[in-house]
This record gives sequence, structure tokens and C-alpha cells, in this order.
Amino acid sequence: MKLQLHFFLLLSAAVLFSSDAATRKLTALVKEQPLVLKYHNGNLLKGDYTFNILMYGNFTSVQKSILLDFIESLSPLNPPPSPSVSSWWAGTDAYSYGHKAKPTNTNVTFGLLFEMYGLSPSEKHLNSTALFDLEKNISGGKKSVGIVLTSSEVVVDGFCSSKCGTHGFLKKDKSDVPYVWVGNSAKQCPGHCAWPFHKPVYGPQTPPLLPPNGDVGIDGMIINLATLFAGTVTNPYGNGYFQGPKGGGLEAVSACAGVFGKGAYPGYPGQVLVDKSTGASYNAQGINGRKYLLPAMWDPKTYKCATLV
Repeated sequence: MKLQLHFFLLLSAAVLFSSDAATRKLTALVKEQPLVLKYHNGNLLKGDYTFNILMYGNFTSVQKSILLDFIESLSPLNPPPSPSVSSWWAGTDAYSYGHKAKPTNTNVTFGLLFEMYGLSPSEKHLNSTALFDLEKNISGGKKSVGIVLTSSEVVVDGFCSSKCGTHGFLKKDKSDVPYVWVGNSAKQCPGHCAWPFHKPVYGPQTPPLLPPNGDVGIDGMIINLATLFAGTVTNPYGNGYFQGPKGGGLEAVSACAGVFGKGAYPGYPGQVLVDKSTGASYNAQGINGRKYLLPAMWDPKTYKCATLV
């Protein structure tokens, strides 16, 4: 297969009560409500899909391999040891056409790879129209998803200020074709789009985690790609699974923003695995010995954000 991310601050207040009864009332008032993403009766991406990818800008060979290995790791074929990227992706299988429908999977295969580098100054700034044209050029039509990845020197309108990436769909050959765009925030806004590998712009300033592939920008892109891939499959045309206003609601992974392991809370990503040799944090294993940190995904069976560890 080849978002705007939402961050929330939780404000807490300590209140003293003189009786157990008052304490019980407070507990009832703050009881956590189940998180529900409503299904809006639209089509989902189920079955076999190919991802056509455009790497726009200057990506090193190492950066390319990290990104492409992640995308190929989504396939259940020859999965690495658990917890794996493919087992994380299997969480999208539970999203079905209504509660009585049988869950079906979404199989992803790597399609075509396009590259544009050595860009002129004018080509390093993309407005929404230019980005849409790139998506349309690489989209393969029905049963495909076009993915544009922009490098750290490319400025995209709205990037950092309001979004770290987007997904949507376009019309091609009389078919609605989904697309995804994600940018590398390393030089522009790592505190906004690459947390928890960089201190956040706002909120608790806890020490950042070490990225599993040693690249804050690329490992941050992986988190945003995972978020948008899941959103694309479960809400490809704006009428699938989401909570809130159409076009700006929470989706399969953005509903669980900031959660990577058990015990997560605002400013703390949760309990994740640590590579003994490098000290880097991860929670999923991919092909070619890769490790990645992937966000939690909302589970329509339990109404909770499910983590790999």
C-alpha cells in the first residue's frame, strides 16, 4: 500500500472530600465513557489493493528502504516474529459492513515506485492543487491507492500548521481512487509531526524516545503513514468509520492519538519495547529485521484503543 494528527491535553484537578460517599459520587462522574466510531454505511477498502508510491524530493537510500520495508511489512506473507507490523494491520480486518457482517481483510501489495528529485526552488513548494495533480498522476485506477511522500526540504501548504499528512480520494477512469500524502517533518516541525521522537510543541515536555531506525523524520513519517493507511481503509470516501464531523472527525487510529503502549496518557506514549543494543523504542517488527513504533488502533469489537504491547 503502497492527518492531521490530533493531540489532546488532559487537565486534572485534585479535590478533597470528607466522606466516602462523596468520593463514590466523584468516581461515577468521571467514569470513562466508551470510545465509539460510528459506521456511516459507506464503502470500505476490502480485498486486494496495490499501492503506487511517489517519493518526491531528496530521500537517501536508507530512508527509502525504511519506508518501503514498512509498507511491504503490512502483508501477512512470511510475517516476522510477533509483535509484527502485519499483526497490527490485521486490526483493520475487524472493520466490517455493519455489526452483523463478517469481517474481511485488506491485502496490500507494492505496486509502482516513482521518484522526483533534484527539484528546482519552485518545485519545493506544493500547494493543494499541485499535490492533487501528483496524486492523480500516480494513481492506477480502481483497486489502487496513490501515495505521495515528500522529503524534509519540501514545503506543502498546511504542513505543520494544521496537518502532518492527509488522505482522500479522486475520480479517475470513472472510479473513486483513494490517495495518501505524508511529509517528512525533520527540518520543519518534528515537535508537531514526529512525537514521541522529539519534544512536543505543546504539553508535557517529557524526554523523547529514540527512534527505532535512527531517523526522527522518517520514523515520524511511519507513525503518520500508519495513521493514514488505517484511515484510508476504514474511511476511504468520508462515509465509513469515524467520530465527529465529516471530513474532520476521528478515525481508526487518530481516535487513539498519542497511544503506543499500555498505560499511555497525555505526554507519555505508554509501555513499549526497547532494543537492548541501541536503546531505541519500538512495538512492531517488520521485514529485513526492521523495527517500528506504531500507534494504537481502535477496536470495533471492544470499543477500546488496542496496542500491540
